[in-house]
Amino acid sequence: MDPATRAAAADRLLEAYRTREPIDPLTTTYPDIDLEDAYAIQLLQMAELQRRGRTVKGHKVGLTSAAMQNLLGVKDPDFGHLLDDFFYLEHMPIPMSGFLQPRIEPEVAFVLKKPLRGPGVTVPEAIAAVDFVLPALEIVDSRIRDWKIGLFDTVADNASSGALVLGSTPTQIGAVDLRLAGATFHRNGTVVGTGAGGAVLGSPLNSLVWLANTVGAMGTTLEAGHVVLPGSLCAMSPVAPGDTFTATFAGLGSVTARFAKES
Repeated sequence: MDPATRAAAADRLLEAYRTREPIDPLTTTYPDIDLEDAYAIQLLQMAELQRRGRTVKGHKVGLTSAAMQNLLGVKDPDFGHLLDDFFYLEHMPIPMSGFLQPRIEPEVAFVLKKPLRGPGVTVPEAIAAVDFVLPALEIVDSRIRDWKIGLFDTVADNASSGALVLGSTPTQIGAVDLRLAGATFHRNGTVVGTGAGGAVLGSPLNSLVWLANTVGAMGTTLEAGHVVLPGSLCAMSPVAPGDTFTATFAGLGSVTARFAKES
């Protein structure tokens, strides 16, 4: 794709954000799109949103489970940006009007105490950069109609980012084995998923290392105070107005997201 075509694709996704109307898959509209194009389209949107006053507050990693990688025919994760207005308080009603076709999933969030930049970041260096971990719920959303996404669609669409809710019980990273930490995921009091940290590339720490090295090669540093969502512990759930979701993590506490009822 040439620069003008990339810019046009980015504009289409930004318009979908504004109108809350999904668009056809980019892989259909632009059959020659590749991974480099997809990340360029993502970064064009982030640059425009920051020009409008938004701020990057962290990153997310997607496609970390074997099931999702097999579904899209890929061997590596992808990443997206977390913006300042993505953060919602737990237990407070989340307006549905901010999303197109939301889904939600439980994750363990890393909060950094010092910058982390690759390439070349190791697990010990990643551990040393983490201030604490929090239970989290990521709201994923797609600007692509009916979630008919391929790898290049989700990468261009900021890794299908939507929002997140963080819990309020910080835990030191050495206090729990994140590989073995299990989670139970409830929707309106009914269990809709279970999983453990090992579902995330074998360990959520592996995801953090992958992210630092991948964005570092692109000239980006994971900054102190930023949040990193490393990937879901189980399958995501659809969201409807009035839903309440709670994820309870062994050794980490719980987090609850409430969605407002339709007016």
